[in-house]
Amino acid sequence: MSKTHSLPRPLQSGTASKGLKGRIRVPGDKSISHRSLMLGALALGETEIHGLLEGEDVLRTAAAMRLLGGEAERGPDGVWRARGRGIGGLREAAEVLDLGNAGTGTRLLMGLVAAYPMVTFFTGDASLRSRPMARVSDPLKLMGTQIVARSGGRPPLAVIGTKDPLPITYKLPVASAQVKSAILLAGLNTPGVTTVIEPEPTRDHTELMLKGFGAQLSVEQTKEGRAVSLTGQPEITGRKIVVPGDPSSAAFPIAAALVVPGSELTIENVCLNPHRIGLIETLLEMGADITVENERVEGGDRVGDLRVKHGSLKGVTVPPERAPSMIDEYPILSVIAAYAEGETRMLGLGELRVKESDRLGAMARGLKACGVDVSEGPDWLSVKGNGKPPAGGAEIAVNLDHRPAMSFLVLGLAAKRPVSIDDGSPIDTSFPTFVDLMNGIGTGIRLRNR
Repeated sequence: MSKTHSLPRPLQSGTASKGLKGRIRVPGDKSISHRSLMLGALALGETEIHGLLEGEDVLRTAAAMRLLGGEAERGPDGVWRARGRGIGGLREAAEVLDLGNAGTGTRLLMGLVAAYPMVTFFTGDASLRSRPMARVSDPLKLMGTQIVARSGGRPPLAVIGTKDPLPITYKLPVASAQVKSAILLAGLNTPGVTTVIEPEPTRDHTELMLKGFGAQLSVEQTKEGRAVSLTGQPEITGRKIVVPGDPSSAAFPIAAALVVPGSELTIENVCLNPHRIGLIETLLEMGADITVENERVEGGDRVGDLRVKHGSLKGVTVPPERAPSMIDEYPILSVIAAYAEGETRMLGLGELRVKESDRLGAMARGLKACGVDVSEGPDWLSVKGNGKPPAGGAEIAVNLDHRPAMSFLVLGLAAKRPVSIDDGSPIDTSFPTFVDLMNGIGTGIRLRNR
């Protein structure tokens, strides 16, 4: 069932002849989409999900929930409907859960099944099988779960759930929304109170959605950090969910508008959760012309429209404590920094080494190939720009990773020479409409003839 990449889709972007213009909407938020399917397939009654991201990663989660006994189907009206058996109602999957490239789906589902007396097998594509899962496995083992995996906790792996899960209080060694969420999802079917303490606040979609479904959950600021406590074995019921636009996907048209002269874009219905807007905060510090319009609250999350205009940018230092709120956006930020005047230093990026690829190393190599002055350390990246377009002209190997793939296509939009990527197919995992949407505002991204 794993998607093969035997037929790569090489893409090329060159200088956009005119400024980028239009009003667009990016696909639904990936984090919220994963969690909507999981909780909807557990809750009693029906959950309606409007605007679900229909990228490959999320569709893998939907398929996994069906194998575990839940229902998750797309209706002819484009609305997804999930129905569940209640907390404790999951069943053992008759097949291996193949999550493709979905690291989020894998880590969250490991937590979800950990407190059930059954064995669940996980695998995925070559990229997923190279990713360490030990940070999720370690706290789940404290709850009584056994996990058998390859070295470094890498898939394929088996989660051997326990019939007597133990509630824990766990302080995250490194701030991670995925690890926090996995523990809380394990806590759903665990008697007593499960608490996660995070040293820096991370995206809180899991907490907001658990409350929305009816779980008893509290958040408290302590001396050790932000403590999230969940009372186990609640009765959660279905609800209507409207998924806002993914800020991590919106980052690419935002970047394109900032670097292509004459551009002015409005990106509608973007999630502006306070734990997700680190990139916007950074870009404003760099002098970006970004205005939030029509700001509102939907489903407990801030949502708004972003108006973005091209303009000059200056380098800044991005502090390490901002990393949790923009960890997926550093690849595209490094591209924007290549067009800015001066040095942009990005600190606290160790997490990028263990994403779909070593994103920190991949961006440094690709930027150098495009003539950008860049240096890297174990957990930092420095990009020096002169306020002018970089040389471009390189072909970048994206290593099955969607975010560097989109980032380098954006780099090519205003570079002196076109930029190519060896395979655009990984983009489908999070942003399947990327090329069409970007070309709709004037980019001219196209298949590259070999």
